[in-house]
Amino acid sequence: MGKKVLIADDEPNIVVSLEFLMKQRGYVVKVAGNGEDALSAVGDFGPDLILLDVMMPRMSGYDLCQKVRENPAWAGIKIIMLSAKGRDIEVTKGMAVGADAYVTKPFSTRDLIAKVQEMLGE
Repeated sequence: MGKKVLIADDEPNIVVSLEFLMKQRGYVVKVAGNGEDALSAVGDFGPDLILLDVMMPRMSGYDLCQKVRENPAWAGIKIIMLSAKGRDIEVTKGMAVGADAYVTKPFSTRDLIAKVQEMLGE
């Protein structure tokens, strides 16, 4: 079975695009449209990597990232934060709460795929 990618984003257009890209590369994909659903999906689905939107309903990407990092059982999960907010302060905050990478929207799909493959050691 392929590596598992959790897409946590509330923008349908982004989700459709990311889901297509990840499945095309052979990843097993689960989608969560808000922070709370994403947190339970981390426990149920056990992703290898999370593509995490910063601005989501019911729990921000920052809070979700922090919760994942607080659980030692989830220490190996890679997190790539996705956000339209690309100012240094947002990037710094994302990295401070435990993201492995921070990608600003709009992003190049080629660059994002390369980042995912790099994070998953492929």
